Amino acid sequence: MHTSSPRGSAAPLAPPPSPSGASGPVGRFGALAGWAQRHRWTAIALWVAVLAAITLGSVAAGSAYRNDFTLPGTDSQTATDLFREHGSDRAGDSIEIVFEDPAGVRNAEGAIVPMLAEVKRMAGVAEVGSPFADSSAVSRDGTIAYASVTLDGKAEEVPRENVAEVIEVARSIATGHLRVEVGGEAARNAEDQAPPTAELAGVVAALVILVLLFGSLLAAALPLLTALFAVGGAVGLIALASHLFTVADFTPPILMLVGLGVGVDYALLIFYRYRHELLAGAEPAEAGRRALDSAGRTVFFAGCTVIVALLGLVALGLGSLQGIALAVAVTVLVTMAASLVLLPALLALAGERIHRQVLGQQARAARKGRVEGNRWRAMARAVQRRPVPTLLAGVIALLALSAPALGMRLGFADSGNDPSGSTSRHAYDLLAEGFGPGFNGPLIVLVKGDQAAGRAVRAELAATEGVAGASPAMPSEDGALSTVFVYPTTAPQAEGTVDLLHRLREDVAPPLEHSTGADVLVGGATAASQDVSETLADRLPLFVAVVVGVSSLLLLLVFRSVWIPVKAAALNLLSISAALGVITLVFQNGWFDVQPGPVEAFIPALIFAIVFGLSMDYEVFLVSRIHEEWVRTGDAARSVREGLASTGKVITAAAAIMMFVFGAFVLSTDRMLQQFGLGLAVAILLDAVVIRCLIVPAAMQLLGERAWWLPGPLARRLPRVSIEGGGERGGARGAVSRGRAAAGPGLPGAVAARCGQLCEPDSPRWKETSTRRFFRRPSSSSLLAIG
Repeated sequence: MHTSSPRGSAAPLAPPPSPSGASGPVGRFGALAGWAQRHRWTAIALWVAVLAAITLGSVAAGSAYRNDFTLPGTDSQTATDLFREHGSDRAGDSIEIVFEDPAGVRNAEGAIVPMLAEVKRMAGVAEVGSPFADSSAVSRDGTIAYASVTLDGKAEEVPRENVAEVIEVARSIATGHLRVEVGGEAARNAEDQAPPTAELAGVVAALVILVLLFGSLLAAALPLLTALFAVGGAVGLIALASHLFTVADFTPPILMLVGLGVGVDYALLIFYRYRHELLAGAEPAEAGRRALDSAGRTVFFAGCTVIVALLGLVALGLGSLQGIALAVAVTVLVTMAASLVLLPALLALAGERIHRQVLGQQARAARKGRVEGNRWRAMARAVQRRPVPTLLAGVIALLALSAPALGMRLGFADSGNDPSGSTSRHAYDLLAEGFGPGFNGPLIVLVKGDQAAGRAVRAELAATEGVAGASPAMPSEDGALSTVFVYPTTAPQAEGTVDLLHRLREDVAPPLEHSTGADVLVGGATAASQDVSETLADRLPLFVAVVVGVSSLLLLLVFRSVWIPVKAAALNLLSISAALGVITLVFQNGWFDVQPGPVEAFIPALIFAIVFGLSMDYEVFLVSRIHEEWVRTGDAARSVREGLASTGKVITAAAAIMMFVFGAFVLSTDRMLQQFGLGLAVAILLDAVVIRCLIVPAAMQLLGERAWWLPGPLARRLPRVSIEGGGERGGARGAVSRGRAAAGPGLPGAVAARCGQLCEPDSPRWKETSTRRFFRRPSSSSLLAIG
């Protein structure tokens, strides 16, 4: 006899196994698995054909990745539009060739001038300036100078190899006295051509963990192969889609690593359930249908949650972020489809071999006296003995990690955050040394009015506190617009520059507009970066509220409980905020010798959208297993132990894979990808270890039967939805049905199951169990499966 005490027996009540080959009614997911099994070669051939077609099409069409940081309605965007309207933005982007000679740059004029002439003849170059023709391009002490090279297009449009040739030619004249560095966005892009180290590291880590988990190369290969098929198709699709909508040029590595992590995760959850069904006595074909009818539903639910969260990013209104959101959503959709269609077909091919391997491993474990899940039962039992201290320790730890996020500054990295050995970083430092820290990020002030207004505005700007200097007012081609470059006394990412931006817009511009009758707008890359950051920060709370609300509603429908969605939302937000806190410590505060700077403005929204959906994946997988056991036994404490014992190993393995895959982003040379990878890896680690292994069991132990409470009026109005599979069959759900048939039709499933196994309907035990408050949770037979 089992007991609800944490010290009770760990061994579950084993339901009678289903007869070999027997199967009951299944829902649409089980039917989908059945189709893939029967038409295994057709399913695989279709995937291969579609993948080949997409790959060939993307190779033939190429990609059209481009960055779009436009944000309608902001001052910087209005200034940019006005700039273009009056013909002042027709040239391409520029790079700067920076020279330093302690004896004076003019001593190297004989080497510099021929080099600049050669650069002017190179492909992709429209115009080249010379520091010897413009005295403002030479520092006051004459030791540092720069030459502006105007390209024939935007930085992302100019072939990287063209810019790389310019860098090579420019640096070829460097000597022991003359130092030559090249800076600018195009130069940064040309340097960032690292091999796919992160992707390879992710694949290797996934394979190693899967082999350790299953003890078989074949079993390990199936989830990984499914993920690789999905990622290959998704990357090709997005390359083609980049011709239709804006997709940022840093999207492909995000797609590959997110697709790999999510694809392996989804396939692993289904495969692990398949293995569980084999151990329960099912034949391979039946095990595949059952796995998809239970874990497949979890994958579908989790994938839809991620997609909904990502599509919510579209509402934030930023072009490049919308492109990333749509691209990652398509990737998740493709990986989900591969897990639900391709994986069952692969299992049908390898089913017998895997069946023999699984049974052989079980036999060897039995001879050694090992019981699967005992370590996780022991952990759950330890947590259940001290639920309050465990819960408090976990929550306090997450809150402590979250605290630094309160001081997070959003922005965008520039060359000052590049690796210390890069030429773009050296050029940035030399320009700051020779011309002041604000030279690398000027504010561009546009004056829409006559030339007299432009001169008056320039004079006032030069006298403003925090301004190191202001260029003369430069008229546009049509004379209706004047442009003034304002150089702050502080670096582009410094808070002093942000303060100056607000001062110019709020205190300086309005009186000037009143006195001159002209329109005064403050724009430029530095201003645009701040506008985007502030807009995203303002819109993020609404985005979070909508995603949390929709996800909580889905959990409410699935589990018919008020506390399950509340707990899930609170814990997911805790893990995400803790991850953002770690990012702040490392990248903003400069821990571990990282160059300090702002957190990339996209990072909080992207991490929230992806991690929230993945966390729901683990939440549904764990809680649905707990709920399954609760429906079967009616023992709240035992249900938590058995739920953790059944899922702890696979959740930890899936999290380890994603942690290594996402952590591989840190190997990238791109600062945004580094932040993205670290945030995802930390969030997944905390979610799998601290939340799923400690906080959730402690919270469920404290809630007890109340975990499944739902107010009566709400229960009558909500539709009944199940994520645990449909139909009466062997295993836990079959035991419930047999218990109900034996004990009587009027009782909830768990009561009937327990009484069908333990006592007769008129015994004292029947009366004891029938008076318990099981009316709070749904009967297993009353659950209506989707499809």
